[in-house]
Amino acid sequence: MSRARSRGAKAVGLLGEVMLTLAALVALFLVWQLWWTDVISQRGQDQILGELDQGWGALDTQSIAPPQAGDPPVIDTPEDGVVWGTLWVPDFPRERIPLAEGVDRERVLNVKGAGHYPQTALPGEVGNFSVAGHRNTYGRPFYDIASLRKGSVLVVETEKTFYIYEVTASEVVEPSDVGVIAPDPDDPSAEPSRRLLTLTACHPMYSDRERYIVHAELTSWTKREDGIPKELVGTSAAPADGGA
Repeated sequence: MSRARSRGAKAVGLLGEVMLTLAALVALFLVWQLWWTDVISQRGQDQILGELDQGWGALDTQSIAPPQAGDPPVIDTPEDGVVWGTLWVPDFPRERIPLAEGVDRERVLNVKGAGHYPQTALPGEVGNFSVAGHRNTYGRPFYDIASLRKGSVLVVETEKTFYIYEVTASEVVEPSDVGVIAPDPDDPSAEPSRRLLTLTACHPMYSDRERYIVHAELTSWTKREDGIPKELVGTSAAPADGGA
């Protein structure tokens, strides 16, 4: 074999090794991005939920809290990055998600769960309480967002109150369509008159080309000290036969 052919064979062999190495690195990155970030983030979020429960005190899961009359209480605006509540979604396999203030990816969405859009309404407030969450990676709290249908229940829990919302509609929009988190998504220029909740997540799966949107409206509220709302019976908050 000539020296030129020998050098060519070595070059081809070296190129093959480089390509195999790159393929292995890509595979490792995908494992980390699509699986390991879920593992780490879910562990962290489970710890956050445990700390919230410890700080708030034990929940009476044997009592069904009666709906309250009048306007619901509204919490003070939390500091950026602080976890201040949870979102219960009985239709999700993972029923309970931490709620933090802000939608910064690195400081909130990647590590703490779902995030409240600053400048939108707070739970129970007139306007549009809007929340973002990952659909893939980093615990993927909104992985099953497309399974929500009209009538599905969403429950926001704070230290003193449960806010019960019912899904009214869903849609897919462009990322630039910020009107979906306006005080009145149906008419962004209108003065709000309803107590709404909007969830946002990337769409389609494994892409951020569009946004999947779920809208809901407040139907009732209960005091946390009175027990759980009936909408959470049968969830991990209380077994189906655990209510009084």
